[in-house]
Amino acid sequence: MIYLDNSATTKQHALVTERMITCMEETYGNPSSLHRMGLEAERMVKQARREVSEAAGFPGAQIVFTSGGTEADNMAIFGAAKAGRRRGSRIVTSAVEHPAVLESCAALEQEGFEVIRVGVDDQGRPDLAATEAAINDQTILVTMMQVNNEVGTIFPIDALAQIIEDRQAPALLHCDAVQSFGKIPLPQKADLISISGHKIHGPKGSGALLMRKGLQIPAYIHGGGQEKGFRSGTENVPAIAGLGLACSLCMNDRKERMENIAALRNRLLEGLREEIPDILLNSPQAAGEEAGDCCGSLLNVSFLGTRGEVLLHSLEQEGICVSTGSACSSNKKGRSHVLQAMGRSEREIEGAIRFSLSGYNTKEEIEETVEKTAAVVQRFRRLGSFR
Repeated sequence: MIYLDNSATTKQHALVTERMITCMEETYGNPSSLHRMGLEAERMVKQARREVSEAAGFPGAQIVFTSGGTEADNMAIFGAAKAGRRRGSRIVTSAVEHPAVLESCAALEQEGFEVIRVGVDDQGRPDLAATEAAINDQTILVTMMQVNNEVGTIFPIDALAQIIEDRQAPALLHCDAVQSFGKIPLPQKADLISISGHKIHGPKGSGALLMRKGLQIPAYIHGGGQEKGFRSGTENVPAIAGLGLACSLCMNDRKERMENIAALRNRLLEGLREEIPDILLNSPQAAGEEAGDCCGSLLNVSFLGTRGEVLLHSLEQEGICVSTGSACSSNKKGRSHVLQAMGRSEREIEGAIRFSLSGYNTKEEIEETVEKTAAVVQRFRRLGSFR
C-alpha cells in the first residue's frame, strides 16, 4: 500500500507506541494521586510538557493538553472571545480555515460577535490589505492557520502579528498549526498555537494548545482543576506521553526530512505534468518555508474532466491512498470551500485530488503513483467523461 494521505493522519512511530504501552502497562496511576504510581504518571506528563515546549521552540509557553487540534482550536477561539468581549466583538479569520475554526467562529457569530472572513487569491494566500482593513480597535481575535490543509499554502502569521501591533488592536493572535508543526518553524509572535499528535506520527486523540506565558483565558472544561484549571479531567497519560515523544522525534531531523519530502513532492508534480494533459495545479508551485510557498509535504492537483471521488477509489484499488480534501469535512456534502474561495470553477473542483507525503514515502512509490494515476485518468477520460 502506498499511503499519500498524511495530511489526514500519519503512521504512528514505533517508539511512540512503545512509550504508550509502557504507560498503559507500568505507569498507569492517576497523575493526581499522591502515591508512587501517581507521581510516576505525573512525571510522564511533565516530561511530555517539556518535550512539546522545547520542540515548539517556546520553552516558557503554557502547554494545555487536549484531545486534538479541533479541541485546541475551540479552546483558543472561545477562550479568547470570552476574555476579550469587554474590549470589543470583532473576530478576523480567513475564508479557507479548517472547519474547527470556521464553525467555532460561526457559533460565536450567533452569540453576537462580528466575524470578518478575509478572502484569498488563486494561490490560497490571504488578502493582507483586506486583513489590515478589518483589524481595528474592536478586534479581539485574529485566527488563521499557518499551512492550509487542502492546498498547502503557507500564511504570513508573523506579518499578521505586526498588523495587530501597528493597528494597536486589543486582539489575541491564534494560529492553527496542525498542518505546519514539525514541517516548518512555528510563528514566533502568536499568542495561541494549536497542534495535533496524529499529524506528526503521534497518537490520535492527542493535541495541545500552546499559550503565551502569562496569558489568561477562561477555563474550557470545569472540574478537578487539571491542566492548571484550563481543562479539567484526568489526563490521558499514554496519549500525552506519546505526543511528547512524537514532538521530539519530528524536530530531530526536521529540515533534512522536509527537504527529502519536498523533493518527492516536486518529482510527483513533474511526473504528473509529463504523463497527464489537462491538469491544474491548485497548490503554490514552489515548496518552501516562507509565506506564500507551499508546505513541502502537500500537493493538490485538479485532473480536468474527471471526478476526484472516482479517481480516489480507482487509485485505492491500485493500492494508493489519497484524498479529495480535508478528512474532517469529507463526510459533508458540498464542494471544497478552500478551492471555491480560490476562485476555482466547479469543473476544476470536481477533479481535485490531494496528495500528502511523509518521511516514510519513497522515490519508488512516487514513480508508481505517477504511472498508476496516469492510467486511471486515461481510463476515466476514455469512457467519454472528458469535457
